[in-house]
Amino acid sequence: MNTELLTLAVEVAREAGELLDSFKGRVSVADTKSSPTDVVTEMDRKAEELIRSRILARRPGDAILGEEEGQTGDSGDSGVRWVVDPLDGTVNYLYGLRDWSVSIAAERGGEIVAGAVFAPRAGELFTATRGGGAWLSGPDGGPGEKLSVGPGVALDRALVATGFGYRAERRQVQGEVVAALLPRIRDIRRGGSASVDLCALALGRVDAYYERGLNYWDYAAGALVAEEAGVKVGGLKDPAPGTSMTVAAAPPLFDELSAALSALNPERDA
Repeated sequence: MNTELLTLAVEVAREAGELLDSFKGRVSVADTKSSPTDVVTEMDRKAEELIRSRILARRPGDAILGEEEGQTGDSGDSGVRWVVDPLDGTVNYLYGLRDWSVSIAAERGGEIVAGAVFAPRAGELFTATRGGGAWLSGPDGGPGEKLSVGPGVALDRALVATGFGYRAERRQVQGEVVAALLPRIRDIRRGGSASVDLCALALGRVDAYYERGLNYWDYAAGALVAEEAGVKVGGLKDPAPGTSMTVAAAPPLFDELSAALSALNPERDA
């Protein structure tokens, strides 16, 4: 069943990604969320509408949790809930930058079992099923490359990806944390899309990733890709990733980075 769910996730993620990528004009801001810089575009909404309609046409008994419209439906009959970020990296998209994606995950029994992250402008499709491995393929859906991270590096040689919230009081603390962490690592990268960052970790483009303030839809599919590639994904005070903190790295580095972050008390606002 996981393979069937993945097939649908891939099909719909591709279609939504192509819709987003086809719009070549100036994107307008439709709304804001947590702050004036936390934006929603009309394309976020159109992409989610497309995703919902395609999934429900094939699986009308499933529930869907989406960033723009929240939860609809009840998975009691089918046992499946879809976790959807129709446009992860909206600010990148707004500015014409490359790093944004469509992220679709399928959850069964409270566990993500299949996920697809499609980054159209990078021409990359990341997929995973629980226990079935993680893969990278081009947008044409060829056989792809199986992803497997190495043993990792020590903290002082780690290239670490992160992201920042939109509210000033949170950004102030996040800046303090980065400033304290930077002398202890190789360097920092800030891509602007959590799902792309997690997939980059699975591919070995960065060594670790952490961020406070992620929602479930931000990391559901990307975390599965990372985990199936051998990455450890969790929180700081909580063993599971979540809004308070998400940390990801190969197991030895995960422990080093978690210890370094914990000492900086990053789960707070100014």
